[in-house]
Amino acid sequence: MRLRPCPCCGFLTIGEPASYEVCEVCLWEDDGQGEDDLEAVRGGPNGAFSLSQARLNFEQFGAYDPAKRTLSRKPKPKELPQ
Repeated sequence: MRLRPCPCCGFLTIGEPASYEVCEVCLWEDDGQGEDDLEAVRGGPNGAFSLSQARLNFEQFGAYDPAKRTLSRKPKPKELPQ
């Protein structure tokens, strides 16, 4: 299966877009939110975080939600974007 970039961290961890897979690197659940609605806070699986805020949190804390940073992990070599 070809992996696609996570909308939050950009690492190759998602199989099918918008399939509610959870990225093991940043823990974002791919609910289909993307570039066209970066600032929307949808609630649901990603709680009170917009994709834009989740990306900033990932840069700073290593997880989309700072409270979950101990559960995230570093990307594997095969997950690095080409």
